[in-house]
Amino acid sequence: MMKPLPHLPSQPQSEAEWFQALIDLARFLRTPEGCPWDQKQTALSFAKFLREEADELVESFGNDNDHIEEELGDCLFTLLASAAAAESEGRFMLERALQRAHEKMIRRHEHVFGDTKAATPQDAIDSWNRIKAEEKARKQQAQQQQ
Repeated sequence: MMKPLPHLPSQPQSEAEWFQALIDLARFLRTPEGCPWDQKQTALSFAKFLREEADELVESFGNDNDHIEEELGDCLFTLLASAAAAESEGRFMLERALQRAHEKMIRRHEHVFGDTKAATPQDAIDSWNRIKAEEKARKQQAQQQQ
């Protein structure tokens, strides 16, 4: 019989609760009560495993939905494990990374959330690429001024 899961005080009931449970699991596995292998991994080593998991996800689309779901879950967990390692390394906090990703996707979808509109998929791609190029130029300019 499996013992109670210390990172899971109650059975998740929603998407948000399951997402939090996966985050908590990734963090728990790095604790002294967790897994020796996970404890030794770094944000970078987990990020390298993500390549393999992403390839498996792509390959799974030739299979049934259960396999796709499993591989997507593996990718999500590996991302969260990398974030948990980054937190323990003092690199950043997952909450801030999530916030930044949300803000970036809103910015890059100016044709949805801003004043411009995309009439075609190509218009959307062009808008995305223009905004991305502008962001990159601003970042390079800021780095040069340091």
